[in-house]
Amino acid sequence: MSNPEKEYALYKGDELLAIGTTKELAEQFGVKVSTIHFYKSPTYTKRTNEMKARRLVEV
Repeated sequence: MSNPEKEYALYKGDELLAIGTTKELAEQFGVKVSTIHFYKSPTYTKRTNEMKARRLVEV
């Protein structure tokens, strides 16, 4: 049995932007995979406005 990649939902405020793996989201939004991971970090959360910033949530 293979180990499937985790899927994430990317939000901007209350708006769902996309769902996919970190690689798929990075390709879709033209950013690095590390940037996608940064969206769920406590540092990013502290630095940004809740309604304007992107948030990554594991699904």
